[in-house]
Amino acid sequence: MRIRPPHSSDRATLRTGCFALLLAAATMLAVRPALTAPMGCGELARLKLPDTVVTGAESVAAGAFNAPGEREGGAALRFDRLPAFCRVAAAIRPSSDSDIRIEVWLPASGGNDTFEAVGNGAWGGAINYAAMSAALARGSATASTDTGHVGAGATFALGHPEKVIDYAYRSEHEMTAKAKAIAEAFYGRAPRLSYFNGCSTGGRQALVEARRFPADFDGIIAGAGANPKTHLDAWRIWIGQAMFAERASVIPPGKFPMIHQAVLAACDGLDGLMDGLIDDPTRCHFDPQILECAGPDGPGCLTPPQVRAAKTIMSPARNRETAAEIFPGFEAGNELGWTRMLAGTEPYGTAQDQFKYITFRDPNWDWRTFDLERDVAIADRVSDGTLAAVDPDLSQFAARGGKLLMYHGWSDPNVAPRASVNYYTSTRAQTKGAPDADWVRLFMVPGMGHCNGGEGPNTFDMMAALERWVSSGEPPERVVASHATLGQVDRTRPLCPYPQVARYAGAGSTDDAANFVCRMP
Repeated sequence: MRIRPPHSSDRATLRTGCFALLLAAATMLAVRPALTAPMGCGELARLKLPDTVVTGAESVAAGAFNAPGEREGGAALRFDRLPAFCRVAAAIRPSSDSDIRIEVWLPASGGNDTFEAVGNGAWGGAINYAAMSAALARGSATASTDTGHVGAGATFALGHPEKVIDYAYRSEHEMTAKAKAIAEAFYGRAPRLSYFNGCSTGGRQALVEARRFPADFDGIIAGAGANPKTHLDAWRIWIGQAMFAERASVIPPGKFPMIHQAVLAACDGLDGLMDGLIDDPTRCHFDPQILECAGPDGPGCLTPPQVRAAKTIMSPARNRETAAEIFPGFEAGNELGWTRMLAGTEPYGTAQDQFKYITFRDPNWDWRTFDLERDVAIADRVSDGTLAAVDPDLSQFAARGGKLLMYHGWSDPNVAPRASVNYYTSTRAQTKGAPDADWVRLFMVPGMGHCNGGEGPNTFDMMAALERWVSSGEPPERVVASHATLGQVDRTRPLCPYPQVARYAGAGSTDDAANFVCRMP
């Protein structure tokens, strides 16, 4: 049975290029079918699962898959190197207002007997074909969900509390349960090991899975976790206010490189190397006041209102009465990435959606009325149980042998990197009773932006490190990252388990990871 376009009520799905898939609220035990033999790919269209309709199942030849339109990231993808696989689409309604869509891809050869679920970005709303293709290429069965709605914004949330629950945590868990059942039906056996791999919103999904559903996965990768979400979006609005509240405070994007060069001049050499990277931005204490114009405004300086805006942008958001940190700020060295959230005329749209459609439930809410302390308190109260901070007590996940591998780029311009440091520190302190105390690792990546990219080495294989850890019990002591220019690798560096940092051993090329050691700062 070929995967056909959805019925007329699903035309919005076609416009975004997503295939519809549903998840059920039952546990894995409840949804596993009783089998005597594996089912063929086409036969999976007849598979019965609670609250679920399999909307299509088809065999895809090696290199023959074509994604239905542009996917996450906004760029057309190529899939010509993918192996043959069985493609299953399903739709699940665990509540009367749920419409969660998933796709499950199953290597035709049986793969490597593992299952890898992949996460989403921002407000979800689309199947993540790029991440699925990477998982499939590794030989794993894989699944992705649209998180229960179609489209990149949060308009879905207005008047639909069940859809907010689906986005917040239910869709990922139901995707996992149903995908495992589909894989078991196809292969005649359940996956031997299961993994979750996500960054940004996917990083938050990863932490939520470890907390709420500790039996879903053996190993979890959480990159640049968007957590706590309400505080993250409040910080985004706060720095946007500092930049856009008045015309005089706006820093033209053309000045961002100038600020970046000033930061490098002040802090690049703190690690003993002048290599264009700040390996530990927590040691850099840069004050943009030094850039204030001595005379008229010009491209090489900041006006007094621009200095004030820069100071806010480079500082944590704090409660003005208690000085308690609400969310950490940008780290020194990420100034080239300010264009992501600070190059327009108003605060980041993803953050505005949080307050428009979830916190205040008012599409006409004006970011100019935002008050940090008041509105964070309201957002936390409204989002309690859904999008509030993920509880760092992961005792159940750790006690059953689960492994959590976190990473975050120090130059992230979207989610302040110390958010991951804060969660890592908290979960190490609050997770109790684990048979193996070394169940979580965090790797901070100098010079890397949001999930990838940036001036530093930003390409690495966390999944290989996690698989070795889960299979052999060997925690990763270093992960080699590379940087490429025009497709050619021009630098490698080791990433070290936090709080260790990479230090030059004193001999050989500083662009070769072999010449660096991991040690405490």
